[in-house]
Amino acid sequence: MSKQIAIIQGHPDPKGNHFCHALAKAYAEGAESAGHKVTIIEVAQMDFPLLRSQEDYDHGEPVESIRNAQQIIREAEHLVIFYPLWLGTLPAYFKAFLEQVFRPGFAANKPANGGLWEKLLTGRSARVVVSMAMPAFIYRWYYLAHSLKSLERNILSFCGIGPIKETLIGMVDTLNDKKGKEWLDKMYLLGSDSK
Repeated sequence: MSKQIAIIQGHPDPKGNHFCHALAKAYAEGAESAGHKVTIIEVAQMDFPLLRSQEDYDHGEPVESIRNAQQIIREAEHLVIFYPLWLGTLPAYFKAFLEQVFRPGFAANKPANGGLWEKLLTGRSARVVVSMAMPAFIYRWYYLAHSLKSLERNILSFCGIGPIKETLIGMVDTLNDKKGKEWLDKMYLLGSDSK
């Protein structure tokens, strides 16, 4: 059964020539080969302002590029998020994108009576793929994958997205051709299974 898949490419370099981009392309090709419909959101190609106040976050009108991204996410059954680990967390421009997109009224609604937030994106699953220069096991076990866990818990799960799977790819700056191809093949297979 085919799925509607949204790939969110969070690498902030608009040149698009990093391993993160190749991973997303391999996933998309695998998904399309299995009959899934794939739409890619290239964050680095988007133009949007930074949020600077609670008022803007709660009540500001998103710009067209953000509204388009929200529509793609709204229509998706599965989200696949790619980003490189920078200074132990998300790149700043990608974090700014998430702040713009996952706002009240789109991701969740705050009830007037002060109860639990209403999750508006239930029924969607996700995979998060993080590339990094350090060994992945160091990030997972020594640093406890803190920024990844924050993304999963405080953004994706908070608005109802789940289950969430993750793929950590370490030592990307030193991958040889064989190991790089193994990762690309794995992404292709994950895409074809839409997992």
